[in-house]
Amino acid sequence: MATRSPGSRFGMYERETSETRVYVSVDLDGSGNAQVNTGIGFFDHMLVQIARHGVIDLVVSATGDLEIDEHHTVEDVGICLGKAVQQALGDMRGINRYGWALVPMDEALAMVAIDLSGRPLLVFEASFARERVGRMPTELVAEFFRAFVSHAHATLHIRLLSGSNAHHAIEAIFKGFAKALEMATRFHPRQHGTPSTKGYIEGAEPAPEI
Repeated sequence: MATRSPGSRFGMYERETSETRVYVSVDLDGSGNAQVNTGIGFFDHMLVQIARHGVIDLVVSATGDLEIDEHHTVEDVGICLGKAVQQALGDMRGINRYGWALVPMDEALAMVAIDLSGRPLLVFEASFARERVGRMPTELVAEFFRAFVSHAHATLHIRLLSGSNAHHAIEAIFKGFAKALEMATRFHPRQHGTPSTKGYIEGAEPAPEI
């Protein structure tokens, strides 16, 4: 695992198991660039949405046992993204902490809200019209976000309000997540300390000594 440069909001995480090998890096102050390759085309497309609409730079490289199932790859990317985002946030001083979005994608409408609370929880209320979009099983959408919140220590609510086309519905969710994450990780002009009355958020890294 690489270290984070003082003053930067860059995070990276690598994970290697008998099932997958995954590298993820994020720059929360990036410009929306993405370099993504997981071997699952539709999943790559969704990860690019996170970068573009969250205005973060994202690198994801994953190889996994796709001949068995896509589950391990999708879940492990979620784990690594959660770890990388948490590292990039550092001590979380000055950030909004909360973010939310209501995002349409044609007939689909997704509502997403996130709290970088230090408490992992996913509430996922969505169902999809088909079992797969491209090579990605739609049941893995929830698994990806569950892995993310567990390792970013975040509370995440996702609700699909409407959507008959599975591609549109999932894309609305990922775009909503991107916009909510962008809001939550931005700096508030009048918030200089830890955004909690406790003065501490679980999992936040101490500020680096310079």
